[in-house]
Amino acid sequence: MKDVFFFDNMLTPKIITVVYWLLLLGAVITGLGFMFGGFEGFTFGKFLLGLVSIIGGAVGARIWCELLIVLFKMNEALQEMRRK
Repeated sequence: MKDVFFFDNMLTPKIITVVYWLLLLGAVITGLGFMFGGFEGFTFGKFLLGLVSIIGGAVGARIWCELLIVLFKMNEALQEMRRK
């Protein structure tokens, strides 16, 4: 607990994992909403749009979270260099 209060250990990388899973869940729900929502019923175009939404959302969420993790890894590496 001391590491968290004195900023010796970063808490945000652990939160990013939870945020990633929430974004992934949101992408799947949005894609399914595109596929099966609306009043027109099921069409191939809506199905394709939902599929692209799921895949694009999953890839976009992964890239965004990985970039954030890279920033924190760079911070850790710089702290190690400073300690030496």
